[in-house]
This record gives sequence, C-alpha cells and structure tokens, in this order.
Amino acid sequence: MSESYNVSASPHVRSAVSTSKIMFFVTVSLLPACGYGIYQFGFNAALLVAVCIASCVIFELLFELIIKKRPTISDLSAVVTGLLLALNLPCDATWWMGIIGSAFAIIVVKMLFGGLGQNFMNPALAGRCFLMICFTARMTSFSFDGVTCATPLYTIREGGYVQLTDMFLGRIPGTIGEVSTLALLIGAAFLIITGVIDFRIPCAYLVSFVIFMGLFAGHGWDITYLAAQLCGGGLMLGAFFMATDYVTSPITRTGRIIFGICCGLLTGLFRVFSSSAEGVSYAIIISNLLVPLIERMTLPKCFGKGGEI
Repeated sequence: MSESYNVSASPHVRSAVSTSKIMFFVTVSLLPACGYGIYQFGFNAALLVAVCIASCVIFELLFELIIKKRPTISDLSAVVTGLLLALNLPCDATWWMGIIGSAFAIIVVKMLFGGLGQNFMNPALAGRCFLMICFTARMTSFSFDGVTCATPLYTIREGGYVQLTDMFLGRIPGTIGEVSTLALLIGAAFLIITGVIDFRIPCAYLVSFVIFMGLFAGHGWDITYLAAQLCGGGLMLGAFFMATDYVTSPITRTGRIIFGICCGLLTGLFRVFSSSAEGVSYAIIISNLLVPLIERMTLPKCFGKGGEI
C-alpha cells in the first residue's frame, strides 16, 4: 500500500473550542451583572469581586505548586469560580469572608477532588453555602441605599408589596450579582447565542419552578407574583450561569432536562415550605449530587446492545 495512515488514540474528532475560551465567554457574559452590582453597591462590591478572583487564582496555583502539578490557572476556571462566588455575596460581606469562601471552593471542593472536571458540585455555590453556615448573620444582611432591609422575596413572603420593575432593573437589595434580572438576561443571551450553554437546563429549571409555584405557593397563577419569584433570589443567576456548569451537569440531552426539573422543583420546595425565602444554591448543589444517577439512567444504549439496532 502506497498510502500511509496515522494511528492515534481517541478522541478522533476534536473541537476548536478550548476550556479557556469557554471560561472567557462565561466571564464576559457575567460582566453586565458584575458591572451593575458594582454600580449599585459601590466600592465594597468591587473589592469583593477583586478579592474573590485573586484568592481563587492564588489558592489554585499554590495547591498545584505544593503537589508539584502543572499549573492550570490559564484555563480561567478559577477566575470564573471567583467571579461567581463574589456575585453570590452580599455587599456587606467582608473581604476576609471572600478569602475563606474562595479557599473552601478551590481547595476543598475543586482541587482535592482532582481539579477541573473532577469536582462533584459547583465550587462557587459550595463556597457560598459554606459561608452561609459559618456567617449566617453577615450572609443574610442586605443593604440598599445605605439602609439594611429585607430582600423582595422576604417582603413577599411576609405579605408585603414589591415593585416588579425595580426587581427587573435591579433597584433592590440582594447579592452583588443577582439584583438585575435585565443584566443577567443579557449575559445569558450571549452564552446561548455563542453556544456555550444548552438552553435545556435553564428552560426546564424555570418552567418546572413556575409550575411548582403556581400549584403550591398559595397565590395561584398570579402573573405578578410568579414574575417576582423569577426575578428574585438569584434564580436567573443560578439557572443560566451555575446550573449549566459543564462539570456538574449531565452530558445527555434527556439528563439535562431531568436535572433542570430537579433544580426547579427543589427551589420551589425550599421557597414555599422551608424557613428560607430563596433556596437556589441548595437546590443546585443537591441536584449536582444526583447527576451520576441521572446520567446512568439516560445514557443511550450502545449500537446493537440488548437486542436493539
């Protein structure tokens, strides 16, 4: 034979899209929400963003140097983790809380399990939940225009009234990145258009959540109430930017829909029946733990296996 062939190990079909490029797109998509949060809450918000990003990058680099592993900070995953963690913090959080949350997210949840691709839950959400347990008072104290006040979801839960327009635009108390639904939707549209995220998870998440709230929240199908629930509590931030995490979400199409439904139902369950008025972080983390089971149930059968062709 005159022709020569190159024999190589799989995969044989490779994508031009790298991990660093995906993480760069995610970072860009978060800039509208991050920029608005800094505009809304001022210097301390900017400080928290800078501290969290720097801490995540430094902790990952130090860990890899200690165990003599090739540094991977160039993939920008630590930058995304730090940015997401900061956007999930209230502006009243202190800079050292950002460092502690970053250490837990990177060292405990990410690196001790093998680094990017091996973590079993979203590191940024794990860091937030860790801080919620350790510093509950700080993590549930929200300021707006210099006044400490309740979030819109707590106001609704207590029978109060909230302005839906303010919730959509971001003129409300909350965490740095969750307040402006408009800014989050702009970033989400960018991710969907560029093909970085699959629409199945956020769509299944939001639809199942709305159905649950319509059936069990006690307000029926009140459009204003349901819209307020969608705009509050970091739901948009969680649905589009954290539930869609490549590592901690299913790889199958059917699995992604099931995963989104689990997130939506758990979020609704926490908001209606628990003492918390939010619940997005815990809903996504619990659903992350179900991913191996979901993938096992939804993996397609090999060609010809089980008598099927």
